[in-house]
Amino acid sequence: MANITPLLIRNARVLLPGDRFEETDVYLENGRISRIEPNITATDNVRVIDAAGLTLLPGVIDPQVHFREPGLEYKEDLFTASCACAKGGVTSFLEMPNTKPLTSTQTALDQKLKLASEKCLVNYGFFIGATPENLPDLREANPTCGIKIFMGSMKGPLLVDDEAALDAIFSQGDRLIAVHAEDRTRIEERRKLFEGRHDPAVHTEIQDNEAALIATKRALRLSKKYQRRLHILHLSTGEEAELLRQDKPEWVTAEVTPQHLVLNVSAYETLGAKAQMNPPLKYPRDNEILWQALHDGVIDFIATDHAPHTLEEKSRQYPDTPSGMPGVETSLPVMLTQAMAGRCTVEQVSRWMSANPAKGYGIPNKGAIEVGYDADVVLVDLENYAPVLAENLATKCGWSPFEGWELTGWPQYTIVGGQVVFDRGVLDTTVRGKALTFV
Repeated sequence: MANITPLLIRNARVLLPGDRFEETDVYLENGRISRIEPNITATDNVRVIDAAGLTLLPGVIDPQVHFREPGLEYKEDLFTASCACAKGGVTSFLEMPNTKPLTSTQTALDQKLKLASEKCLVNYGFFIGATPENLPDLREANPTCGIKIFMGSMKGPLLVDDEAALDAIFSQGDRLIAVHAEDRTRIEERRKLFEGRHDPAVHTEIQDNEAALIATKRALRLSKKYQRRLHILHLSTGEEAELLRQDKPEWVTAEVTPQHLVLNVSAYETLGAKAQMNPPLKYPRDNEILWQALHDGVIDFIATDHAPHTLEEKSRQYPDTPSGMPGVETSLPVMLTQAMAGRCTVEQVSRWMSANPAKGYGIPNKGAIEVGYDADVVLVDLENYAPVLAENLATKCGWSPFEGWELTGWPQYTIVGGQVVFDRGVLDTTVRGKALTFV
């Protein structure tokens, strides 16, 4: 870190701890935030960014992404995905295990960490994927942010829906368990019920609210049985939110995606299979309940579940269309646009997308603009709006469910470890992030 040029950010509106905005200077040195005070004097070796008119926020931590490498690089890879992160103000990510090979062993985890060190412009961490047979790896693999269990919406070794296997995972070890909570049995029954339907909107009817609720109840029961740290990924239904409102132990957290807040089944009319994801988009009622649960702290943070597929794959006939959509490049502007519309505040967006993911996954020195914290920050423009355009996207898949949306809060500068990785439209692809640590 010694050879990184010190960076002085002047005249920004800075979000400080305690949800306090202040126009001040921030000095970044040796990868850390070293000073926060007005009128800092710059010496000759310091790069100065005049951030007048811009807002300085902690870098976004996206705690659920699928970046497809190794094995599925035709959809996305760690380099292209981390470029998209940098453009979107995402300075750290936690990536899922359903790659080829699966990230279910220490060897596979080591391979991903090596690839990321060579290719990622931002900071990175990886889940270890649960199978019915890899309990020793789940307990011992390091470094990992947690164990990922697919309770449904998965085929092959990563599908874990057997009660004995689930009980064994919850009962042994103490690291965080993150669940994709959909019930496979109900989904299979409903798939037969709707056989012959080829409109993508049937996806929501097959993987319905009840399928999500059954699995969330099951995970919650096992978590309470063993007092095991549980995180419920991409909450999608009002029923699940109301369940957690009534029964959420202190060691349980939950997240929601921007798309489950701002899109619903009506999106199939314009997006077709581009709107298809797991768990599916639900109904306007679910949007409203999820928003309220987020405001009330029932839902703790926001993740994108960035899961890109090619346009060719998305153009097939349902059910041969894959589920998933990209999101890291647009998540912060989508949420800041909601803030500007009065749906929430900028302070809340930062808490949901930076501070709370850092706290939930035990990532030290991230998620706040505070002296001694890592210099992972983003300067955003909250005064101007610009459309989401496919030709401007860095994600390899080249599309977004938000194409054409006029958004504000677009990052102007993204800084990772004190290095400017994105500068008013230009990526510095020589910057490399670091492996995250978890405490």
